[in-house]
Amino acid sequence: MQNGEVMSPHDSKASGHETMEDHKAPCQNQGCAEPTAPLLPPPSPPPAGPPEYPRPRLVFHTQLAHGSPTGRIHGFTNVKELYAKIAEVFNISPSEILFCTLNSHKVDMQKLLGGQIGLEDFIFAHVRGETKEVEVTKTEDALGLTITDNGAGYAFIKRIKEGSTIDRLKAVCVGDHIEAINDQSIVGCRHYEVAKMLKEQPRGHPFTLRLVEPKKAFDMIGMRTKAPKSNEGKLVNGRETLRLRSKGAATVQEVNEFEEQATRKVDDLLESYMGIRDLELATTIVEAGKDKKNPDDFAEALDSVLGDFAFPDVFLFDVWGAIGDVKNGRI
Repeated sequence: MQNGEVMSPHDSKASGHETMEDHKAPCQNQGCAEPTAPLLPPPSPPPAGPPEYPRPRLVFHTQLAHGSPTGRIHGFTNVKELYAKIAEVFNISPSEILFCTLNSHKVDMQKLLGGQIGLEDFIFAHVRGETKEVEVTKTEDALGLTITDNGAGYAFIKRIKEGSTIDRLKAVCVGDHIEAINDQSIVGCRHYEVAKMLKEQPRGHPFTLRLVEPKKAFDMIGMRTKAPKSNEGKLVNGRETLRLRSKGAATVQEVNEFEEQATRKVDDLLESYMGIRDLELATTIVEAGKDKKNPDDFAEALDSVLGDFAFPDVFLFDVWGAIGDVKNGRI
């Protein structure tokens, strides 16, 4: 019996057995007619597969880091949209938000929101506080700063090296947004551009940094946070995260051990070569290289997605080696 067909239990032809009725002559009487079965509706087409159920709407809880009621946000696919949603909940401008941390209201760079948010994470938004100007005189080639940015045009300090030029300036803190260098606004510049500007400042000549610190709650006033190097940027493993992308839609995915280790290693290399840390950038680099067979293919893939960075060849080879080491279990 074919799908959708209805067979009577007395339909012996369908069963494959012939009867005498099969050879009965047609009725010669014009008035007679054989009974006909009632018309049935056409059969429904078989389902193409299991029904698709939409993923439930992802809702995240958020607060302002210095103190606020709890808000609920959803429907964002990148950092700029995330800031806009938070700003809408708390009736502030998105430009007030410097950066966000996950599951901590403190200026903790280990908790910094990068390109991924755990589905159970609580988002704390750090907003603009006091503005301050600091005069800096470079006494050595490196200032001792590691720069990152919030993905929406604000570069800020992620790490201060102990004993460095900046470390001796107690007014400068981790989490401070660098708003201007010598009265030249750098709002809208990427972190690698800001790091390059600072590196190019001549030794022995003072220059001015205009900084904006995150607004602090009363129990945080006076803190000068330093991000420890160990375990910084550790991604959550073994559960789903929302991966935010600067281009394209956000995706829900699970962070695996290879990507976690490779991303941390690439983030360390970004700091060594460029003076920046950026987990989203490191993750994008790992994704570009994890399935490539040789460094030339990797360099070509990286140039197609991150050509603006103009990474030096020595950096690309070190990254390729690091990804290979992690892939082959040497790290």
